[in-house]
Amino acid sequence: MRGLDFSSWQGLLSTLVGLAIITLIGVGIRLLVMQAVQQKREAANRQINERLKTLIAAYKTLGGSFTGDLSVDPSHLRDLRRRAAELAQGEAVTNAEGAVILPTVDSGEAGDRARRTRDAVEAALSDVILLGTEEQVRLAARAASDMVEGRPIQTGALVVSLRDFIRKVLDLDVIPATVAIPQQGPARPASGGGGKGGGKDGERAGTGKGGGGGGGMGGMGAGMGMGAGLGYGAGRSGEDDPERA
Repeated sequence: MRGLDFSSWQGLLSTLVGLAIITLIGVGIRLLVMQAVQQKREAANRQINERLKTLIAAYKTLGGSFTGDLSVDPSHLRDLRRRAAELAQGEAVTNAEGAVILPTVDSGEAGDRARRTRDAVEAALSDVILLGTEEQVRLAARAASDMVEGRPIQTGALVVSLRDFIRKVLDLDVIPATVAIPQQGPARPASGGGGKGGGKDGERAGTGKGGGGGGGMGGMGAGMGMGAGLGYGAGRSGEDDPERA
């Protein structure tokens, strides 16, 4: 306060201007700091949201089924073809552990569904390895190694870890120990929608025919209207012409 001068109007004005400049500088610095903190917080929230979205999708893929065969068949299309060829030649088929197994060939839809399930599980394991916790990465890496070596894998333990982590991040209540949740396995993909597409094409075709019919009816109506108009015009001209009358 010693540097403030209130002895004259000039001194008072200069003092007020100096205080205003200092206040503006302080407010500007505060706004810049708040903006930087807010941007950093928004970036962290976006990262958390993207991570949660990816892990939730992986959870739905790896644990979307409670019934049926909950293991993942790691066989590729080339493996199925090799088994089919060996079966045709009457040769024995051995797995990665050297055990003799009966070579079987999946039916068309079932084999395609198993391959699509394997591909979806493989992509989900890759996402978990990228964005999961240490425990989840370890479980996903073990499952991926079993898949590479040709052994059927179970995703139940990884699904439990993902479920607990997602509920904790979303601040949800812990599932009580008294709640018995069945073993979860990979979701079974739906069959192809060829029939639906065919139905839509049929509807489009039917609509096209209906439109053509409507056009024909419109043409007939226009023709009848033109004929009636010509007849009416001829009658009027006959009445107006005295010689014809």
